[in-house]
Amino acid sequence: MTPEGVRDGVDAEDAAVSFDPLRPLLTRVAYRMLGSVADAEDVVQDAFIRWLGTDRGAVREPAAFLRRTVTRLCLDQLKSARSSRETYIGPWLPDPLVEEEEEDDITLPLMLALERLSPLERAAFLLHDVFGVGFDEVAKTIDRDPAATRQLAARARTHVRDARPRYKLEKERGLQIADAFFAASRSGDMGALGALLAADVGMWTDGGGKRPAAMEPVLGYDVVLKLHRGLAVLFGKYGSTLVHTGMINGLPGFVTREADGELQTTALDIEDGRIVAIYVMRNPDKLRHVH
Repeated sequence: MTPEGVRDGVDAEDAAVSFDPLRPLLTRVAYRMLGSVADAEDVVQDAFIRWLGTDRGAVREPAAFLRRTVTRLCLDQLKSARSSRETYIGPWLPDPLVEEEEEDDITLPLMLALERLSPLERAAFLLHDVFGVGFDEVAKTIDRDPAATRQLAARARTHVRDARPRYKLEKERGLQIADAFFAASRSGDMGALGALLAADVGMWTDGGGKRPAAMEPVLGYDVVLKLHRGLAVLFGKYGSTLVHTGMINGLPGFVTREADGELQTTALDIEDGRIVAIYVMRNPDKLRHVH
């Protein structure tokens, strides 16, 4: 007889052959649903365990089956996530993704807009509008009829319309502005910094209660400039080192190492050559994967 452990090992290898090529796509689906890299990886691993226990020979389309499994696991997780978000300390931002290999049009502002949708609206919009899944398959995934699924996606589209970029910013130009923002904010050149900001600029900083951060969004040109005037004094005294300039959640930005030794990401939403929003991630729990 074949030892049980050997059989299990062979079965796991067989399951991995069909699962591993799909893992990057499944992780992207889970991250877009949850906004957390660690949670997305946990969901995908849970899906693999379920795949291991499935009669795989009877599954005609593994990609559709596994996408459905991951989406349903995410929907279950979102139900509990809503209550934890309500008690989150300060502004909540999704985990930063630096220089994604596969780009789509889900930028950080759009991910924040997705947070305002119901879990089913979010699933219908992401699967159909972002990942190109047909409505019949989406309906099967979320256990709704196709007509109701179309309505969910249409409602979601209406809610997130304003969060989609009006025009595509050239990546090179965006990174030039990010470099200029870093230089001006760290050197204390408020004239140069002010020239980069839009009149209605806002700033959101996620410290998660783990590191100092503004407890509310900082809104308006004068207030944002005043805040950076104070921060520049601290940067001058304690330092802030540029680690990387690049795209963060689809926006130009940069990674820095701050005086406490921790990493920080800054992403800039830019319209008409001016920065309209600044998103700063300081929560160390959300930066582990960046290391």
